[in-house]
Amino acid sequence: MRLLLNIIWFVLAGVWMAIGYAFAALICFILIITIPFGIAALRIAVFALWPFGKTVIKRPDAGIASGIGNVIWFVLCGWWLALAHLITGTLLCLTIIGIPLGLANYKLIPVSLLPLGRVIVSVDQLHAAGDGSYVTIPDRR
Repeated sequence: MRLLLNIIWFVLAGVWMAIGYAFAALICFILIITIPFGIAALRIAVFALWPFGKTVIKRPDAGIASGIGNVIWFVLCGWWLALAHLITGTLLCLTIIGIPLGLANYKLIPVSLLPLGRVIVSVDQLHAAGDGSYVTIPDRR
C-alpha cells in the first residue's frame, strides 16, 4: 500500500513540493551563511518525494542552536513552504482518493516550519526502537 500511495503522491504532489524545497535550498546556498539550511532543505525534499513509510521525530540532543536556526529558517523559507503544504493538502482533500495524500501534506507542515533538530526515519525503524521516543541513526563517517 505504501508503494501505491508513494507513486500517486509523487505524481500529484511530491514532485512539486520537492521543487519547492529545492528552490528553498537554492536560496540558502546563495546566501552562503545558510548553507546548512540548504542541506536540510534537500533532505526534506527527498522526504517530500516519498513520505509514506517515513516519519519525523525530534532529536533528543537538539539544543538552542537548532531553535535559533529554526527561527532563521522560518523567516527565509519555512512559512511559504508550510503554506504550500496547506494549500496542496486542502486541494488534495477535495477528492476521496486524495484524502490520504492531503493528510500526508498536513503531516509535512511541522517539519517545513521547524526542520532543525528533527530526524527523518522509516516507520519500521521507529517500531524496532520500541517505545518510539528515539531512534539511533547510524553515523555516516
